[in-house]
Amino acid sequence: MSPNSTKTVSVLLVDDDEINNFISIKLIKKALLNTDIMACLNGKFAIDQLMEIQDKDPAKLPDYILLDINMPIMNGWEFLDEYKRLGIDPLSKTKIFIISSSVFSNDINKARSYPLVKDFVSKPLNVDKIKELFEVKEEA
Repeated sequence: MSPNSTKTVSVLLVDDDEINNFISIKLIKKALLNTDIMACLNGKFAIDQLMEIQDKDPAKLPDYILLDINMPIMNGWEFLDEYKRLGIDPLSKTKIFIISSSVFSNDINKARSYPLVKDFVSKPLNVDKIKELFEVKEEA
């Protein structure tokens, strides 16, 4: 898929840091032409949103979830457990990435132990990292 394709890529950001979300949204929009981005400030709110989408139109589940680990109310690990428990996205349409400033190897290893998680990505994000995550192919 080229960045000029007309397919809209939907992204759900789950991070309690509003400044990080603002920057991530800017970077994603710079990396990808057609994006639909929703941000949730904690895992509980994200689960509620996903359940609503799942009930109304599962085809509208996001293509990607960028998930922070350390958040109030429901952290990234609790989000993953709940996501799995509720059977959200049974067709595995969504690719989940842990996006964290954590440099602890136990967090990285724990993230990789979840079959739902595609990869662990260190903050801060940049355009190249986003293009890599979203497999944006450069035009030759």
